Amino acid sequence: MFRILKCSEHLSARHFTRGKHTGKVIALRREDQSVWERRASFSPANVKKLIKQGVKVIVQPSNRRAYPMQAYLNAGATVQEDISEASVIFGVKQVPVDALIPQKTYCFFSHTIKAQESNMPLLDACLEKNIRLIDYEKLMDRNGQRLVAFGKYAGVAGMVNILHGLGLRLLALGHHTPFMHVGPAHNYRNSSMARQAVRDCGYEISLGMMPKSIGPLTFIFTGSGNVSQGAQEVFQELPVEFVPPEMLRKVAEHGSTNKLYGCEVSRSDHLERREGGKFDPVEYDQYPERYVSTFSKNIAPYASVIVNGIYWAVGAPKLITIPDAKNLLRPANTPWLPTSRGSPALPHRMLAICDISADPGGSIEFMNECTTIDTPFCLYDADRNKDQKSFKGPGVLVCSIDNMPTQLPREATDFFGDLLYPYALDILQSDASRPLEEHNFCQPVEGAIICSNGNLTPGFEYINELREMNNRSRHKTEGSYEGKKRVLVLGAGFVSAPLVEYLHRESNVSIKVASQYKEEADRLAHRYQGVESVYVNVQDESANLQNLCEESDVVVSLLPYSLHSVIAKHCIAGKTHLVTASYVNDDISALHSAAQDAGVTIMNEVGLDPGIDHLLALECIKDVQENGGVVESFVSFCGGLPAPEHSNNPLRYKFSWSPRGVLLNTLSAAKYLSKGQVVEISGGGELMSAPRELEFLPGFALEGFPNRDSTKYQSLYGLTNINTLLRGTIRYKGFSDTIKPMQLLGLIDPNPHPLLHPHGPELTWRQLVVNMLGLADADIFIENLKHRLAERVGTIEGLEELGLLDNVPVVKMGSPLDTLSYYLSKKLAFEDTERDLIILRHDVGIRWSDGRREERGINFVVYGQPASTGGHSAMAKTVGFPAAIAAKMIIDGEIQQRGVVLPFSADIYRPMLARLEQEGLTATTTTKVL
Repeated sequence: MFRILKCSEHLSARHFTRGKHTGKVIALRREDQSVWERRASFSPANVKKLIKQGVKVIVQPSNRRAYPMQAYLNAGATVQEDISEASVIFGVKQVPVDALIPQKTYCFFSHTIKAQESNMPLLDACLEKNIRLIDYEKLMDRNGQRLVAFGKYAGVAGMVNILHGLGLRLLALGHHTPFMHVGPAHNYRNSSMARQAVRDCGYEISLGMMPKSIGPLTFIFTGSGNVSQGAQEVFQELPVEFVPPEMLRKVAEHGSTNKLYGCEVSRSDHLERREGGKFDPVEYDQYPERYVSTFSKNIAPYASVIVNGIYWAVGAPKLITIPDAKNLLRPANTPWLPTSRGSPALPHRMLAICDISADPGGSIEFMNECTTIDTPFCLYDADRNKDQKSFKGPGVLVCSIDNMPTQLPREATDFFGDLLYPYALDILQSDASRPLEEHNFCQPVEGAIICSNGNLTPGFEYINELREMNNRSRHKTEGSYEGKKRVLVLGAGFVSAPLVEYLHRESNVSIKVASQYKEEADRLAHRYQGVESVYVNVQDESANLQNLCEESDVVVSLLPYSLHSVIAKHCIAGKTHLVTASYVNDDISALHSAAQDAGVTIMNEVGLDPGIDHLLALECIKDVQENGGVVESFVSFCGGLPAPEHSNNPLRYKFSWSPRGVLLNTLSAAKYLSKGQVVEISGGGELMSAPRELEFLPGFALEGFPNRDSTKYQSLYGLTNINTLLRGTIRYKGFSDTIKPMQLLGLIDPNPHPLLHPHGPELTWRQLVVNMLGLADADIFIENLKHRLAERVGTIEGLEELGLLDNVPVVKMGSPLDTLSYYLSKKLAFEDTERDLIILRHDVGIRWSDGRREERGINFVVYGQPASTGGHSAMAKTVGFPAAIAAKMIIDGEIQQRGVVLPFSADIYRPMLARLEQEGLTATTTTKVL
């Protein structure tokens, strides 16, 4: 190994001769990454000093630089296009690949040290062209502190920008403030003029010209480095009071509007060891994964503006995750927000974020794309996980310009060049054509060399590993589409179409539909360009399901719930997320720990019922609880029905899928809470004996009956003082009257029946009914048969109207239940011109803290479109869309819970409801105060 000297030793070792040319030639290249880039790595004053040391300085022409070319000529530089004579080329931002000159030493901010995908072609070109790349970002002392940076002026410009943006955002929210007189940083000739505008703003604030409706404003500064200090210098031009983190809530609630409150947050203020114990900076630098951040829980809720200037490393905890943002950007989180007559209340305390670190997906996770000087702000809507270029609408204002200092280009250039100059004298010795071992760089320069002589240097070989990890996470197989997330949809039935349609709108998603009915999958895939179809049989052990799961990022299963545990095991093995619209069963619950260990989300119950019923229930319940109320009763009914005009059969029901589940559920047991007492209904058909008349929609003739065990939702919904809790199923009146005779006759028996073996003798429905009655004469007179049947089951009109007493052949399916299911699936199928209907109702009894009682009704009614129109049925929309939304939320990192998950947290159910509204799936609420 070569010896690393201090830069001061090198200064004497180089024997630079004042005024005499030493043969060293460097170049300042033209900046071409952005039309706004006006900085240079050296000012004319720095160039003059270098020339006095005997260095020839070539400056590539540019009329965009803040310092004109004449200033460099006056300093003694040579201004020319050709810079190939230089052995070391200095720039600021990344160099276009085709502009790189082989076997040169380049110094600039490369943005490659985190294996940033967009800059990997640049790194590859440096390796291929034997370029020695020195990255300013890694010029550090032995303690890891950066030595050369624009940080201070990034902070100065960032603070000016966010004050400007804050004024515009508050104006859009209905509040004129003194911030309106602060312009963007690049509008000022220099920082002194910008500071004067800030001081003028502060003077107005101190005179009480800030609207009282806004309340106290708190500014959080993360870190204490140059970026933070630059921002704080500008901030202190205002009337401010700095407080420690533990006082933030108090000033947020009770502070003055005649000044602003600031808080500098260090790592020890929000980082905690996962296993307990104090923050250890040495350990954290080596093992950041051992720590979690409490920033979003203990600090961010009290922040009006966050100025983020911390460096974020891969694997380090994030300050605010995407799910965190959904909770922070809700009005309910800030009950102390003031209101005044004529002025609207703020939507939430957090108004703006200035992410000066500009690290997409980093410490501010939802900041996934930098803003620009042209368009410096965006409004991030957490519920929709999207941003818009506007100041009006829901969300938090974000400014994240990655070249912020160029808005104050002369001062930034002076500042940066003065810091770089001492190391430049050491860098001058570099000859990229010679091995690195033949050089004696000082420690900071040595540590900043990313690659040399066609290879990554030892300190940066980890970039290869990061690239491999990124590639694996982007595509699990070589066949993956570049930059796209892969979704596997299992099942191509009628519910699948709206799911595929929703996901197909997203440019970052590729879709594969798999079914055991290949024609069905082909038909669905052909409706949407780019969607693939494949054959799969989940129950076949030799099937390719495992490979299909491994190749995907998310699997959405619309298959029967009994198959989900098999699918889930394949997903866990392939580290693939799974979404289903079905109830969680014991087999799925048992996979919770395995899914957590694999980093996999198994999201369940995101259909209609279960699904949308949960979302609407929790939105109401949590709203009541957060406002001091208590839910004393919760009664919910939901059902899919034919539209009234198409309910013209004894069951008042029709099918676009197998009736088996509907029929079998009529035999289920049920359990619910009524006025503090647990009521249990045994299985075997008792449910149909006493249906409840439902009158919440007077224009419909509806009945309902309890659905399974309602009492478990007391804990799932967080209902601690509930005395009535029931979840039930909706049908039209007449359903139970027709089902009951079927049950009594034995037609809903799921057990095999000898007469119904597929290979047995032929029989008719009348013969089957005769056998079910235990009669020996298959040719019994029809009126006598009806009389005997009525004695057994009561009313027989429904059975007769459905054709179950006719001499028509039975398609035998093994059991009475399956045989009847097949028959009704044909007899009561939706015609192409018919439409269906979804009705969901929540009745919520509320007791408020002042003794008032409220009855709140939530109605969710959706009509489908007939198949002949090419539209979706109501059932397909209300199952397919929420499942698709959940899958997309997992893809986009909005759902980060791992293991077996239900949509019961606010960061899941609130965004899902917002997006369902965009699809036209909305609920209406009525209220009655008692």
